[in-house]
Amino acid sequence: PKTDIVFLKVHKSASSTVMNILFRFGETHNLTFAFPLGGGYQLYYPHHFLARFVQGFSPQSPRRFNILCHHMRFLQPEVQKVVPSSAVYFSILRNPVQLMESSFMYYKGASAFSRVRSLEEFLSQPYRYYNPASGDRHYARNLMTFDFGFNPDGEVSPERVQLMLKAIEASFDFLLISEYFDESMVLLKELLCWDLDSVISFPLNSRDSSTKSPLPESVVEKLKAWNRLDWEIYTHFNRTFWARIERDIGRERMRREVKALRERQAELARTCLQGTGSVAPKDIKDSSLRPLQHGAARILGYNLKQGLDQELERTCRRLVTPELQYSSLLYKKQFPPQPP
Repeated sequence: PKTDIVFLKVHKSASSTVMNILFRFGETHNLTFAFPLGGGYQLYYPHHFLARFVQGFSPQSPRRFNILCHHMRFLQPEVQKVVPSSAVYFSILRNPVQLMESSFMYYKGASAFSRVRSLEEFLSQPYRYYNPASGDRHYARNLMTFDFGFNPDGEVSPERVQLMLKAIEASFDFLLISEYFDESMVLLKELLCWDLDSVISFPLNSRDSSTKSPLPESVVEKLKAWNRLDWEIYTHFNRTFWARIERDIGRERMRREVKALRERQAELARTCLQGTGSVAPKDIKDSSLRPLQHGAARILGYNLKQGLDQELERTCRRLVTPELQYSSLLYKKQFPPQPP
């Protein structure tokens, strides 16, 4: 199994669920994480990543960490200073239309969104609300482009787009697609030589469907145009994703693997969870399992069954521990607080 990993956690793309998978694998195999200084949750995002943002990094002692997976704005020469040269690099993408709709709900306080009632209103005159000089502009335009380290307001000429796609291909071993999450997990398992249980997950940081509404076609087209760089990244890597599956796994085997993954997931859900799945924040009984609520989104969580044996309780709890709580727990394990 591969144990040196860089995961670029792209915002609003099922990346918290992938992070939970990496946290569990790292904890099980006693791996080290490149944590933000002081145990924070982001590596000084939205600044480009620097090695010195990592707790325990010093240029004098070239200490390497196994897993880098907290939010960052990608900058490979700096990333290479904190992980082994053998590290596997991957990320996950989401359709920019749904991505922006999610970003709008989640980052309602961002300067570009705070004065509009709806995404339609924003898109009718984006430059009335969007300021390319504001520090949080990336939440409102080409968010994936930004997370990969590029300029979200960059020009969209075919040459520029090709350069960007080539740069991403040169840095990353593969990119997953959140709309095909189960297929992505099978691909991840294959490329990292992991077993099935290592890539099982329950969706984390997902929001209540009551805050989601389908977008009219006219808005969808405006969204694609406004997020043109993201659209180019997504369509390109969506194609290469399926080409890779054809080449490495084959459709038939992929179908079998996805079926096995879903069956195992359903079995774990029956074993671990009260009820049929995720519940509203107010209905989460164990406060330590309550995810952070953000913007206008209602972030769902889980209730565990009572009376599970110790080992099983631990497995189940890890599957549903929200990102911030899990990150803090692992940070304290890796950097135990010094006794006074």
